[in-house]
Amino acid sequence: MKKELNAGVIGLGMGRHHIMAYQKSKANVLAVCDVDKKRLAAAKAEFDIPLAFTSIDEMLAEKSLDLVSVALPNFMHAGVSIKALKAGKHVMCEKPMAMNAREGKKMALAAREAGKKFMMHFNTRFSPEAQVLKGYADAGALGDVYYARTVWNRMRGVPGLGGWFTTKGKSGGGPLIDLGVHRLDLALWLMGNPGAVSVSGFCHDAIAQDIARRRGQTMDVEDFAAAFVRLDNGATLSLEASWASNIQRAEEMSTTILGTKGSLFHGNVGEGYAMEARLVTERAGVVEIVNPKHHTPRYAGAQQQFVDCILNNTEPAATAEHGVRVMEILDAIYESAAKGREVKVRRQDLSPKRKKKR
Repeated sequence: MKKELNAGVIGLGMGRHHIMAYQKSKANVLAVCDVDKKRLAAAKAEFDIPLAFTSIDEMLAEKSLDLVSVALPNFMHAGVSIKALKAGKHVMCEKPMAMNAREGKKMALAAREAGKKFMMHFNTRFSPEAQVLKGYADAGALGDVYYARTVWNRMRGVPGLGGWFTTKGKSGGGPLIDLGVHRLDLALWLMGNPGAVSVSGFCHDAIAQDIARRRGQTMDVEDFAAAFVRLDNGATLSLEASWASNIQRAEEMSTTILGTKGSLFHGNVGEGYAMEARLVTERAGVVEIVNPKHHTPRYAGAQQQFVDCILNNTEPAATAEHGVRVMEILDAIYESAAKGREVKVRRQDLSPKRKKKR
């Protein structure tokens, strides 16, 4: 069957997952781009991709490309995404959106000015477990939501120690901006995407910094972060994220949403990445725990939904605004940790700019 759109993928670390997802959608992966020539050649051969580039500019000049995924280190997200939008491409961007909310705002406005779709790769939303829980939340099963706890902690799991992940100038931070961004977005999404008002946060480098020093490697980011976030609907949210902490299992990923009528749980209850979904309700004064049956989501993943949004001219589920709002909270957590006190969240103005009258 002839594919309807041509996709390109920039960056072949996480980008490999984008390739596989696009190939299951109504998009043909026409081109890939990476500065590592060996990795580029391997991906081109493995996935049978016609075009391969080491230059982003040369790839974006390919007129037959309709959309691109930006799967690069964090410090490159804003510049490359904006360049792609100006080149007339629809853009899916890996998380986090950017190094900070100011960069995110520039990306959101660039997408609007270009008239192109922009979607965040908040892929946790697209699991069957998350989708079924979202259905319950939207149907009012929780009542009035007043609290959420969302966590991604690792016993030991620092990615690319000594590389861009652990270098603040290239990553923007440690596990908070790497792992916490996923669980923060999931919690906000299940809560209906409320805005944040203020944040009290703190960061530590209690374990991984010492490991890096012993190995002579660069690490100038936190290895543990936590925060308490006040939301504009009166609810509150707590967040934890770590690459290295003395917890009882290798990895803990969980999100709990509490409401006046019930609660939701999404997370791994054992080792590994297999997720479970649970709903707690009260019926006739009796608390009942329900293990909802996972339905087959309409979209198998973020890329499939992104492609359909372009074909049908609809709004992506994970919008540029969602990406900016998450970045605002991350910015505030780092600011609060540095100042040692609660700070207000600085909201970016994403409203359309009015043209000046001549």
